[in-house]
Amino acid sequence: MSKFTDLLILDRSNDLTEPDVLYPFALEELLCRHVGEGGAPLVHLWRHPRAFVMGLRDSRLPGAGKAAEWLERDGYSVAVRNSGGAAVPLDLGVVNLSLILPKRRQGEIDFRDDFERMVELIRLTLQETGASVSTGEVQGAYCPGDFDLSIGGRKFCGIAQRRQAHAYVVQAFVVAEGTGRQKARLAREFYQRASDQAGGGSDHPRVTEESMASLEELTGIGGGAAAKFADGVKRVIRDRQTPEGMERAASGLWLPERDQVIEMICMLKQRYGIRKG
Repeated sequence: MSKFTDLLILDRSNDLTEPDVLYPFALEELLCRHVGEGGAPLVHLWRHPRAFVMGLRDSRLPGAGKAAEWLERDGYSVAVRNSGGAAVPLDLGVVNLSLILPKRRQGEIDFRDDFERMVELIRLTLQETGASVSTGEVQGAYCPGDFDLSIGGRKFCGIAQRRQAHAYVVQAFVVAEGTGRQKARLAREFYQRASDQAGGGSDHPRVTEESMASLEELTGIGGGAAAKFADGVKRVIRDRQTPEGMERAASGLWLPERDQVIEMICMLKQRYGIRKG
């Protein structure tokens, strides 16, 4: 598995100090830029206790502003991400997993290979559970796409991508613990509120509660599934790292200062703000 030999691990899955859910997205934007300049490729793990992340299309729904206000009143950190995909609810049972990698050749578009690399990482992580992971859009799921990951027909993971000139980020949300039904219900209610002014005719996912489930529900992974999944990802990466790869990666290690990330958050909010009115 040479594709993982020089990946550094940035595990922020237990760092819950940043209340703004845009913080990890802004951090990845800066890290991606650095990787494109020759920095070390990374795998980034993070969680957020209570957030709702919209896709760009979601943010343009006629009632998106009012729906966002409804979520914020209920204690959610609400944001619009600059990668593909649609709305995703987050809590401590969801592990967010990102691969930050350089493009193989300048200008090359190989997005399917990039998605497949993430799929392989997740399948390797879940190998010990014995579960059969399928790829393909799950009808009724939130954030639907060709690279939905499901077990027994119910989705537990969605994958999106953010591409820069010389590097890219493949982002996955993995519903590890809790109930998928509860998260699907929240996403469905968001869309009902966000599309209200269009009389239900807006172009958005039609979410059904039975389409989503967690790894805790779908496999024998047991309690503490979020921590177990994160540990499994790190184990898969470490088993495939090589001394040569780590030496190369260590020479390109860099993390931005917090004020740089905050500055990027402001930029993202200006560029991808939620449409009001």
